[in-house]
Amino acid sequence: MPPLLVAADRVASTVAQGVHGRRRVGQGDSFWQFRRFVTGDPVTRIDWRQSAKSGRPVPDGWFVRETEWEAAQTVYLWRDASASMRWRSRAVEVEKQERASLLLLALASLLLRGGERVQIMRPGASPISGRFGIDRVAADLSVAADEAGLPPRRNLPRHASVVLFGDFLSPLEDIQALIAGFSGIPVTGYLLQVLDPAEIQLPYSGRIRFRGLERDGDTLIPRVESVRDSYMARLKAQQDGLAAICSAANFGFGVHRTDHPPETALLSLYTALGDR
Repeated sequence: MPPLLVAADRVASTVAQGVHGRRRVGQGDSFWQFRRFVTGDPVTRIDWRQSAKSGRPVPDGWFVRETEWEAAQTVYLWRDASASMRWRSRAVEVEKQERASLLLLALASLLLRGGERVQIMRPGASPISGRFGIDRVAADLSVAADEAGLPPRRNLPRHASVVLFGDFLSPLEDIQALIAGFSGIPVTGYLLQVLDPAEIQLPYSGRIRFRGLERDGDTLIPRVESVRDSYMARLKAQQDGLAAICSAANFGFGVHRTDHPPETALLSLYTALGDR
């Protein structure tokens, strides 16, 4: 975990330079920004000192002082630890599980810096807050050995957020039941599918024996290139199904290849969470 934490902090710091956090307007004491007065704003919220500096005629020169919403929200995080995630092709240097862990820790670091609470979805875990809580997140993640391929069913607070990292190659009906359970609470969030480039492109040719990693046996294919089109069609159908399931439940969905920079995936994910 220590090298992974260092890498996660580097990724989070890189992404943090390009975002403005998840701050929201609301009741609080921390100043956020000034904005122009609009019809319907209470006159008591006008900042007369800032308005006087504008030099504009009223009411165009009036400015309202906005404060930051201080009620932190808990974001629940889960990473697939099943056998299929502990694999990589020769084209990349990291296993899918390692990349998923890196993204989870980097996201947790960003959220903690922004004043949010995070919690690993495992029995006995508790919410973590404060920018120095990332070590606790890593400790909880190191013992979260979920072999099922999908997160456990558990009661979550209403209107919480959930972020799930995995390859999500399980049957779509199982994933549908999981996400529907979340949306019924209701809970929203994001599902990020982490795949090795070989799983996307099937770059093999000739006679290949594929070994199952999760008690699904071996498969010998005489000419892999003869099944490449049908394989890619199956993968696309799986991803289209995942996207439809997430859209119906107000979840975000994305795909990350382990040969692509983690910063790109993290920025898209973090931005999507802020929009939701």
